[in-house]
Amino acid sequence: QVQLVESGGGSVQAGGSLRLSCTASGYTSSSYCMGWFRQAPGKEREGVAAITTAGGFTYYADSVKGRFTISQDNAKNTLYLQMNSLKPEDTAMYYCAADSRVWICGGSWIKSGRGFNYWGQGTQVTVSS
Repeated sequence: QVQLVESGGGSVQAGGSLRLSCTASGYTSSSYCMGWFRQAPGKEREGVAAITTAGGFTYYADSVKGRFTISQDNAKNTLYLQMNSLKPEDTAMYYCAADSRVWICGGSWIKSGRGFNYWGQGTQVTVSS
């Protein structure tokens, strides 16, 4: 059973930066699709960024391209999301998710997170204007 624990959320002013971390344990597969998703009150969950642990693939939502960077430290089983130039509209609960079906990183699943098997508890990001 894969377990994911997020950290690094908080409150910042617009233009500020935060780095989210997601530490994984219980891996049973050699490669995973791992992603960051967010959900604001009253809105649907959306995919923010994703990466395959074996490397070679990354995805960014249009709304965060050029501002957010997804990365990983495989030695530490940790996924990161560096968020720069934060905007009030980035305010949301951010979740880390993983799935051993690497193909899920492509296609429509990455835009909503539907189908991902493993989820963290979430970390709140609040950006004030």
